[in-house]
Order: sequence, then structure tokens, then C-alpha cells
Amino acid sequence: MSQPENVDGARVASGAPLDSSSYKEFYDYYKKQSESIETRNRFLGIRDAALKLIRQRKGETKDLDVADIGCGAGTQGLLWAEMGYRVHGADINGPLVGLAKDRAVEAGFNIDYCIGTATALPWPDKSMDVCLVPELLEHVASWRKCLDEFARILAPGGILVLTTNNTLCPLQYEFNLPLYSWYPARLKRYCERLAVTTKPSLANYAKYPAVNWFTYYSLAREMDRRGFQTLDRFDVMDLGKMAVSKKIVIGAIRKISAVRFLANVATPYTLILAVKEG
Repeated sequence: MSQPENVDGARVASGAPLDSSSYKEFYDYYKKQSESIETRNRFLGIRDAALKLIRQRKGETKDLDVADIGCGAGTQGLLWAEMGYRVHGADINGPLVGLAKDRAVEAGFNIDYCIGTATALPWPDKSMDVCLVPELLEHVASWRKCLDEFARILAPGGILVLTTNNTLCPLQYEFNLPLYSWYPARLKRYCERLAVTTKPSLANYAKYPAVNWFTYYSLAREMDRRGFQTLDRFDVMDLGKMAVSKKIVIGAIRKISAVRFLANVATPYTLILAVKEG
């Protein structure tokens, strides 16, 4: 059976929520941001860290299927497609999926983009070698179902790369409010209601504002329950190109748990790389 399409021509995955629309302000912001050098370099760093980990585990990185979940405008997917990997992308935002699809065609790549939800991904069990999840988990109320889906679609030895917010750090970009990550839960719920009703600008016009807040430690425990070995950003940093002083700092973070905790407090976003065992 063929999949339905939205007005932008992007395939709609089975079970996708009905509201895949977008505020114009949100679309315009991410369209511009996705083209920035900063965004490209950030995704390049993630790609290179993931490939380094795969080489350490398997010895080679040929013939990979890559799932880009929360693909947005497709910047990250293009970086993997440029290396010859098969890329599959899904996002709830229909206009951004349409933009990602257009950009892939313009670049000469055949990337399977669709509108879909991370709680019911459209790909078979154990079909992916890499699962990329950029800034998505905080926006999905049933976030544990997302983790179950990531574990389901990854083959044994597959790599999950996940970035999300960090409740330990007072600096955050989800809400235009100071120290929001430290707000009590009841106040956060109030702000969330405002963001989806009368004050969408509070959450940068996101249709699905952040409703979950994480730490590396809480996510590592969740991934451990699902059979993953988890690393954080400090574990995968390449020390070879660093100044001696920075090497000493990263070395201390890796060896001393209290220093690692303080480093996480100073980091606005959580990044984990998790390897599916088996």
C-alpha cells in the first residue's frame, strides 16, 4: 500500500500524528539555522565521533543504514549521504520535511524522508546501523517509547547518538526564560500551557515545546536497561588535536566523577553515544 503524502510531497509514516503543521516563525528560524556553518560543524563533529566509535568496534564503516529521527531541514542527513551511506529521515514537522526532501534532490541524493513520530518509527526491527536523534526527546511526552523504538530499529552493535537538554545546567534554549531548566515542575507545566496557547513565542514557536528534562546520568540508566553501553561527550572527545591544558582538563573529567558532574552542570545540552550490545 502506498503511503499518503502531505501538501509538500513528503511521505507520511503510518501512525503519524495529525498535526504536522508549523508556525512560519519556527520554519523560518530552522531553515536559516540549518544553513549556518555552526550547525554544519556541530553535525560534522557528531558524525565523526560516531564513525570513530564504529571503527573501534567493527574496524570499518562501509554499507551503513542511518536513521535521522527529528531530521528537521535535513542538514545532518546530507552529511551522511555525502559519504555514501543510506539515510532515512523522519520528523513531525511537515514543512521542514518537505524542505529536507527538496534539498536532498537538489544535492543529488536519494534520501527517504517522511513525516512521522518517534514513538512509532516506520522502519523494521534491527534495520539501522546508526540512529541519530538531535534535540527531539525533550519534546515527546512518551519519551520512553522513543527509547524503545530506537532500541528496536538498531541492529546489534548499532550506534545511538542522542542530544537533548540538560536539567543540571541553568543555561538552556528551549524557553525564552532565564534559568528555566531549574524551574519547579508545576511552574514548567504552566509555562508549557502558555507556549501552546497564548504565548507561543515563549518556546520559540515550537508546536511541541520541551516537556521533559534530562541528565546524562538518567539517560544512561535508561539505556542500560535496554542493553546499551553509554558514553558521554567527554568520553568521545579527540584529545589528539587539543592543547595540553585542555587535555589535562578532559583527563580529569574522565577520571574523577565529581569533576565530570561539574562539567555536566556547565554544559547546556546532553550528548550520549550508546552502543547496542549483542
